[in-house]
Amino acid sequence: MTADDLRHEIEQTRERLGETVDELAAKADVKARARARAAELSGLLTRSEAIQRRWPAAMIAAGVAIAALALARRRRQA
Repeated sequence: MTADDLRHEIEQTRERLGETVDELAAKADVKARARARAAELSGLLTRSEAIQRRWPAAMIAAGVAIAALALARRRRQA
């Protein structure tokens, strides 16, 4: 192994070590992880609330569609 090969290998090892340190630092940053999780849960809650607000309208639309189908079926039978 030549000196250039060793330098190249050391450089690659340093890069991998730096990436590992960054990953560990991100895992150790409890506040940032908690904020990210809170934002994620807030987004889920917002979507859930939006669905709940639209639920009555969807039920009414389904009722109207069922009634229309029932009327159409009666007319065909008559």
